[in-house]
Amino acid sequence: MNVSNRIQTAELDWELIDGIEVPISKQFGDVYFSKDNGLLETRHVFLNGNDLSERLANLKDFEYFSVGETGFGTGLNILALWQLWQQVRPNNQSHLHAISVEKFPLSKADLIRALNVWDELKPLADQLIEQYPLPIAGCHRLSFPEERFSIDLWLGDAQDIFPSMAKTKAVNAWFLDGFAPSCNPDMWEQNVLNHIVRLSDYGSTFSSFSVAGVLKRGLKAHGINISRPRGFRHKREMLKAIWNPPQSDDEPSPLDLVHSLGKGQQHIAIIGAGIAGLTTAWACAARGHQVTLYERTEALSGASGNPLALLNPKLCPIEQSHEHLMTLSWQHALNFYKNFQAFRPLQIQQIALKNADELLDLVNQYPAQVVTHSTNSLETAYSSVFLTEAGSVSPHQLRDEILQHPLIDLKILNITELVSCENKVQIISENKTIDESDHVIVCCARQSATFFESYPQLKPIRGQVSWVDNTFAPLPIQEAYSYSGYCMQLNASQMILGASFYPNREDQEVVPEDHVHNFELIHSVFPEYAQQLPSTTTWQGRASIRAQSLDYFPLVGKMQENSRIATFAGLGSKGFLFAPLCSEILVAQMLGEACPVPDRLLQKLNPQRFQKKVKPKKPYFKPQ
Repeated sequence: MNVSNRIQTAELDWELIDGIEVPISKQFGDVYFSKDNGLLETRHVFLNGNDLSERLANLKDFEYFSVGETGFGTGLNILALWQLWQQVRPNNQSHLHAISVEKFPLSKADLIRALNVWDELKPLADQLIEQYPLPIAGCHRLSFPEERFSIDLWLGDAQDIFPSMAKTKAVNAWFLDGFAPSCNPDMWEQNVLNHIVRLSDYGSTFSSFSVAGVLKRGLKAHGINISRPRGFRHKREMLKAIWNPPQSDDEPSPLDLVHSLGKGQQHIAIIGAGIAGLTTAWACAARGHQVTLYERTEALSGASGNPLALLNPKLCPIEQSHEHLMTLSWQHALNFYKNFQAFRPLQIQQIALKNADELLDLVNQYPAQVVTHSTNSLETAYSSVFLTEAGSVSPHQLRDEILQHPLIDLKILNITELVSCENKVQIISENKTIDESDHVIVCCARQSATFFESYPQLKPIRGQVSWVDNTFAPLPIQEAYSYSGYCMQLNASQMILGASFYPNREDQEVVPEDHVHNFELIHSVFPEYAQQLPSTTTWQGRASIRAQSLDYFPLVGKMQENSRIATFAGLGSKGFLFAPLCSEILVAQMLGEACPVPDRLLQKLNPQRFQKKVKPKKPYFKPQ
């Protein structure tokens, strides 16, 4: 993907027409919405052009409907779609998902100004604005669970993004929007249309205000039937199209090869109640499915059970952000955890112990509200930056909040075997079948291997955190400090710091030498502050074993195609950072939903990658 140093926000002119401010793109010299009435045009061209009132109203229980869009712009089309969804959606667990691409996103200030025009959309616009992402390339998932509505906003060039999308769910309807072909020809290139069709299937529909020849030819080349009904107001025509199957077609659709859960509420068993199991349980329950969590002793008994977790990403160079797992996970995790009282927003002073130029250069690459030059709260000889968008999570409080969900049930049992049987999986404890589930997800770190014939190696890494009284000089509650270790306030009177890192060790006793190790880490960076700390003999701590894959990517998905048993493990020391996004990826594959990461990253997470070289699927085009 060819991404410049950073996403460029849209440059706008504003024209006052009949008392309405209409934004005009300086980059493309075209208006963002009709000067006549942009909202009415959206309803005529895109909502009616795809027959969405009837299609959405008739969605069955747990049915998932997706709408794709080629230019997000001001978000007007998506808000009009959301408004229609509120008006016609059935009273069941159906879900509407929108996928949109934007190369030049509006700044948040310009978005607010543009959407102020539509008073009737304001309640929805306010919710969109609250989750509107930073201008960083990649997929940004915006979730509105109470509305049964979600948006994947992909920032970047359509020429690069559409080829990178994984097809885990066919798009049901397309808004072929964007500036006119004469102003923005790249959006209407054959390459873009080919991948729009790849992401579709028989029954998918398409609509556009444009009837340009390049668009009609591109769709007809794939056997898509086109009509040209009356356009909006002064426009004579618009485009309306549907991909009908041939009368005789024995070749299966590519999505027939993707295992589907079927219809109705599913019973999903999750083995292991660490952060991987908890976030996956939440993702399933939020979609209305019944979840049973199984744990041998208690939830968070393993590496996820420390008193506090720090969301501290190592950001990549900006040109890699669109498929960099840590950068994408960091943005998604902040959106996820802010819905829980267990989350505390804070900023992190990241200390450059080596490669200082690389760290300091992030200030020039990322948006100004993300990374800034720091004024040191604690005196140090090293350079540093402030990561202003970060946070911490109280794991046990998060656990309690997640387990309060009425569709999540925790059972303390030692699960010893899983047996696939027709369309179910039997859950076995000590040679006794205790339950049957539609699907099982194994989230047991290194113990996950006991449930599979062959399983990728996960190496153990011992880590010990320490906490110590620092009432003499508590740290600012909204700050954390990252070096080769980290430190921050655990509560009003104690600081937590760590952590030791010992590969291939499995002992979990708290040992004095690890407290000394953690002291030496903080002393090497903040010597004056560290000298004031009490003796390490008074420190408390916790040791646990992290599970790390050989290539440092988590294992997310099925070990065998068409299986009803999946795995989610190998999170290493970044469990709380990776888990929310990886849970969405896993559930998308399992339930047949849109995937919020590009296909190249999806293949890096595929647990089968160690068995064979997993190649991205080839684009699928129906022969004519």
